[in-house]
Amino acid sequence: MNKLPVCCFTLILMVACQPKAKEKFDLLIINASVIDIAGGKVSSGKLIGINKDTIRLVANMASADRYESDQIIDAKEKFVMPGLWDNHVHFRGGDSLINENKNLLPLFIAHGVTTVRDMGGDISPNVLQWRNEIKEEQLAGPNIFTSGPKLDGADPFWAGSIPIGKLEEIKPALDSLEELNVDFAKIYASSLSPELYYQIVKACEKRGLKVTGHIPLSADHFEAVEFGLDGVEHLFSFLSLASPIGDSLRQQNLGFGMFPQIIESYDEDLARDAIAKLASEDFYVTPTLYVSQVIMQLADMDHSTDSLLPLIGPGIQKTYKRRLKQAQNRDLEGKQLMLDMDIRERSLVLPMFQAGITILAGSDCGPSNSYVYPGASLHSELELLVEMGLTPREALSTSLISGPKFFELDEYYGGIEVGKVAHIILLTENPLEDIENIGSIDLVLKGDKIYDRSKLKALKTSTKMQ
Repeated sequence: MNKLPVCCFTLILMVACQPKAKEKFDLLIINASVIDIAGGKVSSGKLIGINKDTIRLVANMASADRYESDQIIDAKEKFVMPGLWDNHVHFRGGDSLINENKNLLPLFIAHGVTTVRDMGGDISPNVLQWRNEIKEEQLAGPNIFTSGPKLDGADPFWAGSIPIGKLEEIKPALDSLEELNVDFAKIYASSLSPELYYQIVKACEKRGLKVTGHIPLSADHFEAVEFGLDGVEHLFSFLSLASPIGDSLRQQNLGFGMFPQIIESYDEDLARDAIAKLASEDFYVTPTLYVSQVIMQLADMDHSTDSLLPLIGPGIQKTYKRRLKQAQNRDLEGKQLMLDMDIRERSLVLPMFQAGITILAGSDCGPSNSYVYPGASLHSELELLVEMGLTPREALSTSLISGPKFFELDEYYGGIEVGKVAHIILLTENPLEDIENIGSIDLVLKGDKIYDRSKLKALKTSTKMQ
């Protein structure tokens, strides 16, 4: 039998006694209470290891001595959850407002919004540049998914939209979007015939381009979905589906003039039937409740003392005048119709969610939408979703789970899990208990950028990123 020399035994013993090398991360978050939005649970005493912009470890603090980092954040049992997504924002107003739009980006971060879905405007080249600079961490702001220019009829409502007046104009329009490398298509449909609208949807479907937006009031939701429509922004177009004379009114092409009769004949059973039919498809709806509330109250509310108004550039503030003038000129009958429509629209949210339609939280903030401030307006949207019957957990899911789902990015966003992108917010209060606690943001982490309380405060008092 061969015997090892005593020196070999000594060497083996020395190696065995050496402390095991600790696994090192770029950043460690310790003593975290992790919120699982999908499951509605809170797990305390957690440690989160992050390399670059990705979560690589979620473990119990009992194993903390196995890991190390030169940068450690002690959460002190604060609540840790993924960053919010605002799934309906706008950057627009023309070349003169480019810098003022860019200066809005810090406000999203200050309110824990780490990703936005831009629904089109007239400064798309700049938005696309910001999107890329943010990805490369050359510019601080939320990640941007953008539709680029809106698609509309021959006489577009919004500046910068791509006009489509006939079938042969669909291909070059979509070619231009693909050349811009947009993330999805947005149809505004202010002057599109149903037939041309359907053809645009079909063409997007054929190219594998996600498409959402408005539906012409004379078109059929179910046909549009059958042709490949992925989602609808706002709720007003759904009201005609709940009227026994809805089909007839749509065929008469009355536009918004049909709504008094729609409201008068509204049938909740028909609404439920329509929702069930839409829910049988993989379909998305962005209610944008808060912007409707603000617009309805414009003539009666004084926004001059809003805390965030000084952070909005003077050029953007000028764009608020159009809606304000409309509100001031609206007669009593018009005000009542808006109120009645809003009540009916809100009544759709909970049944849609319960039926399985994917609800997206979106604020519709940006130039032209008066006093709907970036970041803060998404918090208000979430509060309204809870007011409509969703639980705080469900409301939060419409932001940070439904948003990634629309882009088929569920694997990378929506949770504090290994492999997910490290867009993280720390809260001093639990938002699962009260949705207003989403405002108790103590820290925002995005990539290698850490915004602690002092930096967040600075973002809310300056239009320039600190």
